Amino acid sequence: MAAPRLKQGRSCVQITTVGELLNWSYANLAMAHAAVTAKAEKYGRTQFMIRSRLYTGLNKQTMSIGPLADDDRLKMILPKACCYCGSNQFLSADHLIPTKRGGANTGDNLVWACRSCNSSKSTHDALEWLAERKEFPSILLLRRYLKLAIEMCRERNLMNTPLAEAPALPFSLSAIPRTYPQPSELRLWVVEIA
Repeated sequence: MAAPRLKQGRSCVQITTVGELLNWSYANLAMAHAAVTAKAEKYGRTQFMIRSRLYTGLNKQTMSIGPLADDDRLKMILPKACCYCGSNQFLSADHLIPTKRGGANTGDNLVWACRSCNSSKSTHDALEWLAERKEFPSILLLRRYLKLAIEMCRERNLMNTPLAEAPALPFSLSAIPRTYPQPSELRLWVVEIA
C-alpha cells in the first residue's frame, strides 16, 4: 500500500515515517498558529511558506521545535482553566499523555482539567478523546502534545521508523492531525487570552 500523500500548497507531501508525520503536523500547527494570530479567515501564501520551510527544516534537522520551557512559561500566564472545555471550576492536574499508557509523570505532561473532563478522558489519548467529542484541540494544547510526542520518539530513536512498523506508543499516532481546520475554526487557547 502506498504511503498517503498530503497536499502542501500546490504540491503533495508523502508521509512514510513517524518523524515525517510528527514534523508535518508540527509544521501545520505553526501555519495555523500564524494564521490565527494574524486573525486570518483562511490560510494564505505566508502561512503555507511557514509550513513548507518548517517541515523541510525539521526533516533535514536544520530547524527544531520550540522548547517545552516556552509552554511552561505560558502555563504561568494563561488563564487558569480546563484545557479541554475552558471551565474554571473543580480543576485538577491531568496527564496530557496518560501515565497508564506510558506518559511521563512530570510537569511537562501536566495540564489543568476540570473534574468532568478529567473523569471522561480518564486514560484515553487526549487527541482521540477530543476527536470522539468532535472537537479539535486548541493550538497551544496541541503544541504541547506534539512536543511531548516528538520528544518521546526522539528518545526512543523512532523518528525514522516507517509508520507501518511503529511500535505501540503512549500516544496515538493515528490521532495526530494531518490536516487542520481553517484558522477561523481554531482557537489559540481554550478560553480568550487577555
